[in-house]
Amino acid sequence: MFQTFLEQLSKNDEQEFKILILDNGAFHHAKSLLIPDNIQLVFLPPYSPELNPAEKVWWMIKRELKMKLFRTIEELQEALTAAVKKICTHQTIKQLTAFAYYENIF
Repeated sequence: MFQTFLEQLSKNDEQEFKILILDNGAFHHAKSLLIPDNIQLVFLPPYSPELNPAEKVWWMIKRELKMKLFRTIEELQEALTAAVKKICTHQTIKQLTAFAYYENIF
């Protein structure tokens, strides 16, 4: 699946150079992966979830959903969708994921 993702991402605006910041999941390091020329993979240091931008986004989403009881999967899905729409604005994502660490690795 990760290979398919990379291929599709590469085809989206093929002239654009893309940098992906990744954790150290085994599938991110698979020897069989073919990394397209317009993509660079940058790996976070091991055991550093505080540097993973997705962790802050998940924290905000979980904060919206905590202490609530969902009687059905559909109720959970509706609440999750509402939380994502509320939180995942361009400005909020930029604020949550702006780490000085990333400015220093390039």
